[in-house]
Amino acid sequence: MTDLTRRQALFLAAGLPLAGAVTHARAATPQKITVALDWTVNTNHIGLFVARDKGFYRDAGLDVEILPYGDTGSGTLVANRVADFGISGSLGLFTQKSAGADLKAVYAVVQSETGRVVFNADRAAIKSPKNLDGLTYGGFGSAWENALLRTIIRHDGGKGDFSTVTLGTSAYDALANGSVDFTLEVSTWEGVEAELKGLKQRSFRYADYGVPDEHTTLIASSNAFLSANPKAAAAFVKATRRGYAFAVDQALEAGELLIAANKDTLANPALIDASLKALNDGHFLKSANGAIGTMDKAKMEAMGGYLFSSGILLDGNGKALTAKPDVEAYFSNEFLGA
Repeated sequence: MTDLTRRQALFLAAGLPLAGAVTHARAATPQKITVALDWTVNTNHIGLFVARDKGFYRDAGLDVEILPYGDTGSGTLVANRVADFGISGSLGLFTQKSAGADLKAVYAVVQSETGRVVFNADRAAIKSPKNLDGLTYGGFGSAWENALLRTIIRHDGGKGDFSTVTLGTSAYDALANGSVDFTLEVSTWEGVEAELKGLKQRSFRYADYGVPDEHTTLIASSNAFLSANPKAAAAFVKATRRGYAFAVDQALEAGELLIAANKDTLANPALIDASLKALNDGHFLKSANGAIGTMDKAKMEAMGGYLFSSGILLDGNGKALTAKPDVEAYFSNEFLGA
């Protein structure tokens, strides 16, 4: 018997692994996860890129692909199992699920409303929302906008009568040059960008005028995926939370990671830095009481009720819901593990 075979026999008899002779169990293959964005890359997405590029997903046994933004909405991609998770607005979640889409929110990216009604600061006659009556709104084409603005104006004692011109993102240029009187913006992105450009604006916060505060941005999945992959779903949500927590605690590095991963689309580092500062200073990514990722049941119930009473929620046949939806079926904090 040679020295090699003698050594092999001794190791095998002892039940011990032998390097070069007994192969170790291979590490489990990372599970592939796809995530759809709701818009071109911005700071609302920062936790995803941090979690991917800092290896948080890899540590969780996942191989996460962040899909490029396209013409098909993230909610549609998720509901049809083209993507496993997707960034979604509260409005999109409620309206699509009410119409029959298979969606469930699992993470709150922002803890409170970032949207604002905005107008040029030199409009001295606009002192409160009721002064928007009779003016021209530069809009984006959804029924939600008109309901939102009517609520805000009427809550302030106005009639809620205004003209609408649908312009999409061109509304911001139209506002700047005076072609429209007011529009809606995300304070932590378009609002920050306007400030960097030196544009002087004033704004009204929705929740100050009769609209419930909300988690403006969420991450949603489908019940089909969550039921079939509960462990992977929890691993994804927890790693994502770790990514957003890093963006709160290590904002400078997180911003650099986001820019490095999206050099072709994020050409203004100052905007990223200022936007992330606004998100953190405003306690949007992490609330003042320390909540990060968790969806507030009262906020979800209030927004669902508001959208229902406003006639925004339609069924699969395009008819207004006749009963308030079971909002608890629209979201779950269970995958956060907290």
